[in-house]
Amino acid sequence: MAEVVPQTDATASAIIEDTSVAADQIPPPSDIDGDVKMNGQGADEETSPNADQADGAGDTKPEEEKEDEGPKLPENACETLYLQNLNEKVRIPVIKETLANLFKPYRPLLPIVAHRNVRMRGQAFVSFPDVESANTALKDVAEFPLYGKAIQISFARGRSDVIVKKVEGEEKFEEHKVRRLEEKKIKRRNNPLRQKAQAKLKAEETGAAPSKKQRLQMPDEYLPPNTILFVQNLPEGTTQEDLREVFEVHPGLVEIRLVTTKKDIAFVEFADEAAATIAKDALHNFKIDGETKMKVTYARK
Repeated sequence: MAEVVPQTDATASAIIEDTSVAADQIPPPSDIDGDVKMNGQGADEETSPNADQADGAGDTKPEEEKEDEGPKLPENACETLYLQNLNEKVRIPVIKETLANLFKPYRPLLPIVAHRNVRMRGQAFVSFPDVESANTALKDVAEFPLYGKAIQISFARGRSDVIVKKVEGEEKFEEHKVRRLEEKKIKRRNNPLRQKAQAKLKAEETGAAPSKKQRLQMPDEYLPPNTILFVQNLPEGTTQEDLREVFEVHPGLVEIRLVTTKKDIAFVEFADEAAATIAKDALHNFKIDGETKMKVTYARK
């Protein structure tokens, strides 16, 4: 075989001058030089018997390593993404349409799931044909500012209805639907807030929580005027005569009633609300024994 002389820029120029081929069809010198083999023989790559061997010479990695080179997916990855922090002021149809356009490059499966109820407000679910598409969408769209709020995205806890129906068929979808509804009932039944509310309701029905009920009533200081005064925090051993000495200095006193089951309270009645008000204002925080302040308010009607 004749020896091939490496071509230089001058050689390339001579070829251009001697042929009718346009100059822009001639490969640059670097390409021409690259076609010359290291052994000086100008064999065509496509016809060379060693071409395939040369192509694979630098690829010495085992096949198992090649398969592992792809990007690894998170363990919790699935075809459905869970979106949070969506602007709650935007109407649901607008949110769905906007999300469909935003995720269009990743081929979302419609419909997008979003609800207006309080529990699901500001949230949505978007499903994709495969886990890889969902993973790419998560990486690209996370923290995207949509209607003034950065979208928070994570993988959903399980497959959506649309994915189960598409991948596993109608029969499996019905089983999935029944199972999902049962799980939802159990979750609601075991909800701590629900259990707390039920316990409170049960306690009120059985009368086991009178103290809590009492705290919800209007404070004594803000009760409307009444002819009867409610006296509290009386010292131990206070008698009806002790109270009479204190209250009879104010006109209109009608009656003083002690409570036998609770020694530190009493009711004092006056002829009218005006007289009762004067006595209340004068004797509230009065130290009947020189030490203990008694509390005087209007009685509840």
